[in-house]
Amino acid sequence: MPRSDDTLHLRLLQTTDLHMRLLSYDYFADRPAPQGGLAQLAPLITEARAEAANCLLLDNGDFLQGTPMGDLFADPSVIDSTGIHPMIAAMNALGFDAATLGNHEFNYGLPTLDRALRDAAFPVVTGNITRPGGPSLPPWMILPLTATDTAGRPHTLRIGLIGLAPPQITAWDRAMLNGAIRMQGICDAARAHIPTMRAQGADLIIALAHTGIGDARDRPDLENAAVPLAAIDGIDAILCGHQHQTFPGPRFQGLDHVDTRTSTIHGKPAMMPGFWGSHLGVMDLTLRRGADGAWRIGDHTVALRTAPDAAHGTVPDAPTVQRAVSAAHSATLTHIRQPVGHTTAPLHSYFTLIADDAAVQLVAEAQRTRTAELLQGTPHADLPLLSAAAPFKVGGQAGPDFYSNVPAGPLSRRNLADLYLFPNTLQAVEVTGAQLHDWLERAAGLYCQITPGRPDQTLRNPDFPAYNFDVICGLRYRIDLSQPPRFAIDGTLPDPAVHRVTDITHDGRAIRPDDRFVVATNSYRIGSSLMAPLGQLPVALDTRERIRDVLLRHIARTGTITPPRRPVWRFAAMPPGTSALFDTGPGAAAYLDGPHLPPLERLGPTPQGFMRLRLHL
Repeated sequence: MPRSDDTLHLRLLQTTDLHMRLLSYDYFADRPAPQGGLAQLAPLITEARAEAANCLLLDNGDFLQGTPMGDLFADPSVIDSTGIHPMIAAMNALGFDAATLGNHEFNYGLPTLDRALRDAAFPVVTGNITRPGGPSLPPWMILPLTATDTAGRPHTLRIGLIGLAPPQITAWDRAMLNGAIRMQGICDAARAHIPTMRAQGADLIIALAHTGIGDARDRPDLENAAVPLAAIDGIDAILCGHQHQTFPGPRFQGLDHVDTRTSTIHGKPAMMPGFWGSHLGVMDLTLRRGADGAWRIGDHTVALRTAPDAAHGTVPDAPTVQRAVSAAHSATLTHIRQPVGHTTAPLHSYFTLIADDAAVQLVAEAQRTRTAELLQGTPHADLPLLSAAAPFKVGGQAGPDFYSNVPAGPLSRRNLADLYLFPNTLQAVEVTGAQLHDWLERAAGLYCQITPGRPDQTLRNPDFPAYNFDVICGLRYRIDLSQPPRFAIDGTLPDPAVHRVTDITHDGRAIRPDDRFVVATNSYRIGSSLMAPLGQLPVALDTRERIRDVLLRHIARTGTITPPRRPVWRFAAMPPGTSALFDTGPGAAAYLDGPHLPPLERLGPTPQGFMRLRLHL
């Protein structure tokens, strides 16, 4: 008979959003890096395990994509795909107990995902993803753990693990998946599976939820669903991810049903340990068994242990991880150092958010050129062709070193990866002039509203992802920051009369609402929430050509490129005395004299290491 005074302690260790950060090396810059990834977390994992008698190590998804190594090992034409994937090798070496998948696991398609997971020595669960035409991963599992209670008595604890991921995966990677998987809403799937897990004897249910903390109202397409998920009866704790944030942390203060002091959501323990191996999540649960024999969480603590700074040599990369990925590291270095051409001018992203940018325009030009070739002989060939591109590396929560910076001179594969981080494919859509205007308005949501005549106002909305700041080349337009954003971040329209993007012209003529255009873009953008207010757009071109490969061929045509910087957009002029604060990387100092830049005044470093500039509007 179970004793009613049984008490045991269970420790859950969590990694999330590793994004192929294995070693303390930056393949984009081809140099050692401060973000050590899994190799820097490994000593923290060893230490945390040694402190607890009962411990599980769990990963929350987005581990297979994010660096040139991930891209290389996703391409069977470049690397021998019969070997073990380096991330899986490292996770096996560290003894992960289970994992779930994030949205980026699907970026390369199902064959690549299947090849990677076949060698995993740990189970992978996906509760809201099914494959009608092929084998599906289990939605959940019950992991038996022999645990020792506080009196030294052994118990078999049956721990239920359910994996959950954003339902937008089928839209974001539509081109690669082509209907091969089906997604269910996060909470709908949890409600369907939890009763069965309990009926099968789960003592405790942990949600491995590759989802963030946001809206408290549930809906089937909710991307960041941790709050309504925690409200579901039967879930005991939630391991979050996807947002690249830390919980507990100040970002989530004030949200309904979220307590950053106790690290709970709806009263249940929760954590989110950053991204790229920045933190190890440590959740300690005190379980007590009642007279009915059921284990229940009594107390809990959550701590996020910060990875050491490998760049300063304080802690070397863990030998366990180094040995597991040494061959992959060498192969990646050989690959990224392959020459691809020359550039006559530098390509960087320090000022992408305040001025026309050569790097963004180069990507847009490559997209447009290839799209024009592929549309020849189609009904869309006679429509005006535009091209939309956005920056990826513009600081933000990734820090002051997270900027593209390609000097003039030789170009290698790593430079192309630096300019275009993701394995998105080339797509094109047909839009009207009205839809094009709303596309630009959505992108202009990056900026805060600026009051005319006031100095030193906040320019950038920190909650708006910079990768949604599309610049549409082939147009000319202005952004009037005195106006509020036309759309809220979630795509709703607070005031239909508001417009901050003005004077939109094409070939010198103002666009009309019923004009028709084709816009070259990427596979992610077509399925992203940025486009939701535009409605369903006719697809003019659907390819599996990765944009980085399109860029590579574009450069290879001439061997030497002169990056374009044509007038596309600018801020509307405001009264004297109006200024905003713009933070960029310290490397921008070398380019402050650029003639294309608006008036800027250097103010000094921020506490986070950015260079702060005063932008005179």
